[in-house]
Amino acid sequence: MKVGNVDAGQSGVVKKRFKDRLHASACWLFFTVVTSTLGTLVPAHQALAQEPGGAAMARDMLSKRQSDPNAKMLVTADELVYDYTRNEVIANGNVQIYYDGNVLEAKRVVYDRANNRLRAEGGVRLKDSTGQIISAENLDLSQQFTDGFVNSLRIDTPDNMHFTAARADRSGGDTTVLTSGAYTPCEPCKEHPEKPPLWQVKAARIIHKEKEQMIYFEDARLEFFGVPIAWVPYLSAPDPTVKRKSGFLMPKFINTSEIGYGATIPYFWNIAPNMDVTFSPLFVSKQGVLLDGEFRHRLDTGVYSIRAAGIEQQDKDEFLDQPGYRDQRGMLETHGRFNINEQWYWGWDGWLTSDETFMEDYNLIDDSTREVVSQLYLIGQGDRSYFDARTQYFTGLTAYDNQDQLPVIAPVIDYSKTLDKSVFGGEFSYDFNLTSLTRDEVDLRATSAAYASAVSYEGPANECDLTKVGADPAAQRSDCLMRGMAGTYTRLSGQADWRRTFIDDAGQVWTPFLNVRVDVAAVEAEAADEPWLSSGDESLVRAMPAVGLEYRYPFMSVESWGTQTLEPIAQIIARPDESDIGKFPNEDAQSLIFDDTNLFEINKYSGYDRVEGGGRANVGLQYIANINGAGQVNALFGQSYQLFGKNSYEYEDMANTGAESGLDQDVSDYVARVYYAPTNDLSLVNRFRFSEDDWSVQRYELEGRAVVNKLMLSATYGLYAAQPELGYYEQREGLLGTGQYKINQNWSVMGAARYNLRQDEIDYTLFGISYADECFGLTLSYKSDYTESGNRERVDTVLLTVSLRTLGAAGFSSNVGDSSSSN
Repeated sequence: MKVGNVDAGQSGVVKKRFKDRLHASACWLFFTVVTSTLGTLVPAHQALAQEPGGAAMARDMLSKRQSDPNAKMLVTADELVYDYTRNEVIANGNVQIYYDGNVLEAKRVVYDRANNRLRAEGGVRLKDSTGQIISAENLDLSQQFTDGFVNSLRIDTPDNMHFTAARADRSGGDTTVLTSGAYTPCEPCKEHPEKPPLWQVKAARIIHKEKEQMIYFEDARLEFFGVPIAWVPYLSAPDPTVKRKSGFLMPKFINTSEIGYGATIPYFWNIAPNMDVTFSPLFVSKQGVLLDGEFRHRLDTGVYSIRAAGIEQQDKDEFLDQPGYRDQRGMLETHGRFNINEQWYWGWDGWLTSDETFMEDYNLIDDSTREVVSQLYLIGQGDRSYFDARTQYFTGLTAYDNQDQLPVIAPVIDYSKTLDKSVFGGEFSYDFNLTSLTRDEVDLRATSAAYASAVSYEGPANECDLTKVGADPAAQRSDCLMRGMAGTYTRLSGQADWRRTFIDDAGQVWTPFLNVRVDVAAVEAEAADEPWLSSGDESLVRAMPAVGLEYRYPFMSVESWGTQTLEPIAQIIARPDESDIGKFPNEDAQSLIFDDTNLFEINKYSGYDRVEGGGRANVGLQYIANINGAGQVNALFGQSYQLFGKNSYEYEDMANTGAESGLDQDVSDYVARVYYAPTNDLSLVNRFRFSEDDWSVQRYELEGRAVVNKLMLSATYGLYAAQPELGYYEQREGLLGTGQYKINQNWSVMGAARYNLRQDEIDYTLFGISYADECFGLTLSYKSDYTESGNRERVDTVLLTVSLRTLGAAGFSSNVGDSSSSN
């Protein structure tokens, strides 16, 4: 190797692969310069920021990076030129430099020793150890690498985010400016990479100030397929290193017939790393300004928040005959949760509103929310135990809610535990429940359409109208049922359960069990509760011990076509009669559906206020078959029998629970289930309840699911006999079907419909089309439904949702035929 002075007419170059040994001074010079350069050029940005303000931008592409000082460097090139005349060291042709997991490629790399600058020229490509790639035509940096520029820059991150700029300049050691910059998460078209991406954000200048930890956009616009559709002159946002930064958030828009057009630009104030406030004043054309603010505070053991909103309405007549017909409206909301230790935590939820529909009218809560619960709770959980204590206050959010009919729970406490050691060889568990509630006004429901109140804001359609029934107690009891008592009701219940399973030599499975339940209650009923409950104060005690045995004898056979199991099941329970039926208010055990899921339950009631009594036998036959190449069949058929004593389901309480349930006779209705799944993509489940007298269908449900290539289908058919004693005056029958077809990798269509066979009408439909790829999503749907509003009118809604990866999603909905819409 010859190193010497080189002028324009001299060859004075060394043409040799860098894999060969280089002159010590030249090698050391390139090692020093390129090592520093690589450490400087590797960008820290990995993803778009998704912080307050919705800003998305690249982090500084020329920020300094720590390198391994002991890492070794490998340099390859077609030739090395050491020019003493220009005081330059030049690597020419297919230059590749490997250092500390990074790779720099270029046609030419020049170090200008006189000006302390490094230049990489021609197809510059820098790949860091994380897989992030920077591409540029030219790169120029000072020796200290605090100032410099990059021309025709492109950055590709491992998570498919792409940045381009005509020029990148760095100055002052903390400021980087991208000129004519653009960002997109969309991959370029493989066949035509020169085409613009599906969408991108372009800006005349993108400025990153490290010390301020801010990124500024100037003259920014959103483009789809190269066509600008939105523009903003100036935008600023925290850089991705910042988790929280004060500033404006994305604007929101709303438009309804009652409040008019409205808009808000929330402002986020970062008070401290663990404390912030968001101000969201909403300016609406018809009602004025809604003030809305939320304070959040995180402490060492938990977090809490407080939100308040209010408005002095300018035109309350827009809410005439509605709960919102008032001058001042507002709400207060608070939440909190704090850890006590690893097993215990406590918290609260709080809501206070001026009227039922305020939050829905001003789009402060999801439209599907019908009530909110204010509560204070304490929860603990162990390996085999659970504790939950809370007080609750329910607030209705619909126009027909009667707040006086909603209970105040103070408190409800549940505790359950299963011992980790056996007791007499079996499993022993116990649980407790304490419930105390108060209601100001009795909640009655009509059992005949003739005595139901008219639809109004004061109550739903089936509220019992006592003025039609009259004052006769027998008629009132016959034509109305009580969903909730007026007064105070406190009950403490304790239950213990023991069971052990034996399998004899013949394969028979024997499971003896013991169960004991004790309830103590105090009732303070008002006169309005009569004749369903006796008014006045009363103390009640109820005990229910039970002993029983469950027997199973599975018979299994192996055939050439598969395996099958036939299993008879019998359960016998002995216990005394249920006492004080009708004296204990029934608040938590009103839901009773007799089917295959609770056939073998010791107590088929859903809550503590009722308990099953008397001797009972539950019998059934279960069949399971696994068919080679044809899936699985599971079937169950059974019945329940009252053997002796008082049948609890025959004696009605204030809510008529048990009436027309299929259990109210000594010999129950038949229940059955048939499940068949020929493949993982197809399944059917059929549930029945037949009358014991004439086999008439009392309940029938058929559910199916199928996946055929790109088509997914589901359907549910239900038929339910009339239950006038429970407020269901007519037979109910309907069919719900849903489907989705995936046209290709990106496009799909969906649909749903519900057909009310009794009314002979379709009361719900949904049609939609959606597109989704790695950077963009679009859904357009049309829905028609009957709401639970005061007049129960059909509402048709068009919904459009657009999602841009890393930027977020925006939606617009509009009620067809109505001016109400939101954005």
